[in-house]
Parts: sequence; structure tokens; C-alpha cells
Amino acid sequence: MTVIDLSSLFKDTAKLSDLDSYIQKAKELAGEGNEVVLTGAAPVWLYLKVAHALHGKARKLIYRSPVTGDVVIFDHSSY
Repeated sequence: MTVIDLSSLFKDTAKLSDLDSYIQKAKELAGEGNEVVLTGAAPVWLYLKVAHALHGKARKLIYRSPVTGDVVIFDHSSY
């Protein structure tokens, strides 16, 4: 399982102008065909864009927060 803390992708405040670099870094961290957990303090738009970018790359994607616990975003394990 690969855990990506989205807050580690930026300093202080995430910027839309740096979105491509955040996505590239997240893809590198995720690898190919892994179970990936997204967590950390980050804007919703960053979660959405990274989740979209990892579809087809990650086998399973999970959102994790202290409030919700683990929420499966997609799971292609059975394919």
C-alpha cells in the first residue's frame, strides 16, 4: 500500500498554477497498479485532480481522513 500525503506536495498553500507538478509527483509516488491512499491537509480541487489522474494507474484508491476513516474511491482489484 502506498500512502500519499497531499500536503507534502506543496509548501504553505497549494497553487493552481503548480497543479501539473503536483499531479506528476503524485503519479511518481503512486507507481503502477498499486493500492494508493490519499490523505493530508489539501484543497478539495487537488484531491479531485489527483484522484482523476490516478484512475487507470492505481489498482485501488482510498481517501483517508481522521473524520471519515477510509473511503474507497475506486477498486479495480477484481479486473
